[in-house]
Amino acid sequence: MVTARATLPPPGLPGLDAGFSRIVAVPGVGVDHGVVREWHCLDTGAELTRLGVRVVGTILAVHGNPTWSYLWRALLTQSVHAAERGEPAWRVVAVDQLDMGFSDRTDEDRPLAQRVADLGAFTAALGLDTPVVTLGHDWGGVVSAGWAIDHPESLAGVVLLNTAVHHPDGVPIPAPLRLAGARGVLAASTVATTAFLDTTLALATPAVDAATRRAYRTPYGSATRRRAIGGFVADIPADGRHPSHPELERIAAGVAELDVPALLLWGPEDPIFSDRYLDDLLDRLPHADVHRFEGASHLVAEDRPYAEAVLTWLREHGDRLTSPGATAPARPVTATDPDGSGFTPIWHGLQQRRADDETAIVDMSPTRSGATRRVTWRQLDDRVRRLAAGLHRIGVRKGDRVSLLVPPGPTLSAVVYACLRIGAVIVVADAGLGIRGLTRAVRGSWPDFIIGETLGLTAARALGWPGVRISAARLPKAASAALGVTCSLSDILAQGTGEPLPEPPGPGDEAAILFTSGSTGPAKGVAYTHGQLSALRDVLADHFGVTQQTGLVTGFAPFALLGPALGTRSVTPQMDVSSPRTLTASAVAAAVRESGAGIVFLSPAAVLNVVATADALTEEDRAALAGVHTFLSTGAPISPRLLESAAELMPNATPHTPYGMTECLLVTDVTLDAVHDAAQAPDAGVCVGVPIGANRVLVSALDADGRATGTPTAEPGVLGEIVVSAPHLKDHYDRLWLTDREATRGTEGLDPFEPGARWHRTGDVGHLDEHGRLWVEGRMPHVLVTEDGPLAPVGPEQEVERVDAVRRAAVVGVGPHGLRQAVAVVETIPPTKRATLADPGLTAAVRGSTRTPLVAVLAVPHLPTDIRHNSKIDRSKLSGWAERILAGGRPAAP
Repeated sequence: MVTARATLPPPGLPGLDAGFSRIVAVPGVGVDHGVVREWHCLDTGAELTRLGVRVVGTILAVHGNPTWSYLWRALLTQSVHAAERGEPAWRVVAVDQLDMGFSDRTDEDRPLAQRVADLGAFTAALGLDTPVVTLGHDWGGVVSAGWAIDHPESLAGVVLLNTAVHHPDGVPIPAPLRLAGARGVLAASTVATTAFLDTTLALATPAVDAATRRAYRTPYGSATRRRAIGGFVADIPADGRHPSHPELERIAAGVAELDVPALLLWGPEDPIFSDRYLDDLLDRLPHADVHRFEGASHLVAEDRPYAEAVLTWLREHGDRLTSPGATAPARPVTATDPDGSGFTPIWHGLQQRRADDETAIVDMSPTRSGATRRVTWRQLDDRVRRLAAGLHRIGVRKGDRVSLLVPPGPTLSAVVYACLRIGAVIVVADAGLGIRGLTRAVRGSWPDFIIGETLGLTAARALGWPGVRISAARLPKAASAALGVTCSLSDILAQGTGEPLPEPPGPGDEAAILFTSGSTGPAKGVAYTHGQLSALRDVLADHFGVTQQTGLVTGFAPFALLGPALGTRSVTPQMDVSSPRTLTASAVAAAVRESGAGIVFLSPAAVLNVVATADALTEEDRAALAGVHTFLSTGAPISPRLLESAAELMPNATPHTPYGMTECLLVTDVTLDAVHDAAQAPDAGVCVGVPIGANRVLVSALDADGRATGTPTAEPGVLGEIVVSAPHLKDHYDRLWLTDREATRGTEGLDPFEPGARWHRTGDVGHLDEHGRLWVEGRMPHVLVTEDGPLAPVGPEQEVERVDAVRRAAVVGVGPHGLRQAVAVVETIPPTKRATLADPGLTAAVRGSTRTPLVAVLAVPHLPTDIRHNSKIDRSKLSGWAERILAGGRPAAP
């Protein structure tokens, strides 16, 4: 029975070309056998025919509940525009599922299996052009996946937006769906009222405008027309007893067998289809490209430029999508040694010293007895081996992700090398990210296991972080139960005693995900392979001459774990690792004295406080520091003045300030003497020296609009984005496919004589000089595009900082893009008590110090900086603040 026939949508719906709408008569199947159903769909086929272009394939787009084909309007429009530009022409067919949108309204219940069959009947009636790429969202994702596995002869690829094809046993379905499906609530929230529809539309971030909300509501103006909204919710298989559970299980198993290209686009703020379901899909489609749109929610198609992403992906996969059955291109080998024949694993240094009773790690954390704890190489190797075997025995497997919430020290070192030895992927996020940042990082990486101390496990429990929880220390039963802990490291050690180790991972296997500091946007997970970690070890050892007797004091988290890899003893000074500014000069001296270390490695934020607390050093402390021969500070620029002050504390050390980033931890290096030499050059920016070892640096020139569009070059004096290559360069960003693409844009074929070379756009701005030295002049987002062209901020800031009354400066832009005006924001000596316009004398001195015209000079007590480095100024935040102040806003602190 048909209660309402299919119709065309009313004209004038925002963003929808009415010419795409059509009605298709479809012979029914299943419960509709013998009945012809009418489907409304949006179809670009007629328009592509009018354009006279050759169609290379079809995108079959399926909406979820309670949306309709309107969800895909951007893709229809943009795909036609792409065809007009001469790009491959993909026909887009976006259906309204029966009883939804403007398709037939029927009296039939349509469980999942029926809806999959319905879609198959529709494509058969349409005579769909092959090859086909399916596209689905919400429960339309499940239905489209069902069609995909049922039509292998036509299937070319799969694209999914927030959806789920499997739900773990024993875990409740998401709370909003439980509530909507509850007895007494289902009919009222989904059919009798528009509550479910309104709630879904409210999940868009930012909120969709009123006209778009009305367009989504248009097909659902009465309870009769909303009947299927309730039917969809009722059909969610909450457990194995549900009639649709077998079909969902069939689809889940079939998805795991798909070997076609796949793309997953995700809104991580979705309260319904969370990252749990993304992780499940990646387990089934490990070859998929995936991008998490930070901040996006359930309606990711409304939140972010999904259509642009889909079309980009179609272009990149070209031949394989349009020729189903073509062999997938091999994934590039990114290890230092491509065939692995000369690969030396990251744990090799530890393995070499496994019978050595000399000290491997010195633990400076306070103990009850007051004694310093020392761990020998023999003890460390034994613990690593037993932990590795124990972890494997409890189910940790190669490729499993293990989030580590343990501060640097012997325990963390042992756990890290145990995980690496069995091929588990360590996930390391800086505690300096704060609870919110850590939550974003941990949930984004979706670890299988979490190993932590009580504080970290408490956060994991309270904030719902994923993963089987393992406590670093043995906890009382009540505490373990409260925190959801399954076992302790002591238990794992016991289980691993005498157990064999599995086969070790190879150079191309993923080893670690290290999160960036979050100082230039949301922290990103940077994935490294074993080959790349080993290459980092090698470049550090070679460049700084690290031997077994060198010894490292590491107050910089990324390098705190490299001592065992280098086969040299290591120590982390007593400090709060979540706040590097807590490190004191006395703590560094104590660490050097206890370890006899010859190299001290600190972050810029730590150096600042070490210098500030130098007055507390004793003669014994100073004697210990005099034994240091190499001092390093990396992670952010450090001023020559601060480097000189640190050098005074370690008078026999050569101070270095290497340039690098989480994506490539060592790129160039410069000594204090070289910094002094560079000071005589006319170049603007911070000189960070020349590339280390086999590393390479090029610059992609900025165009008049401030974009890095130039072919990367080593030509001196070119201002542009810094592009780097190194054996230890990261493999990729975790679950950020679009970010990966941007980071390698324009670097393809850059080295015809180095086929294995990989490149990375750093996001930093600078230039190379005639001596091959790199000068860093800021970040890409901080470039001011003025009427005279792009202006990098660091050069003008350096000029301003020469004013005696200025401690530190930031130059930011105000006004429209292309006509930006420069404003100097300064910390003063002595510090000003509140944010204000600088006094006339200081303003005149600052303006006179720089060649850059300044429309204003503002003084603040403190410039906003990141936590990890305490030197990366948030110029984007300052720019918005300066705009408000100069527009008459209240002069609050930035």
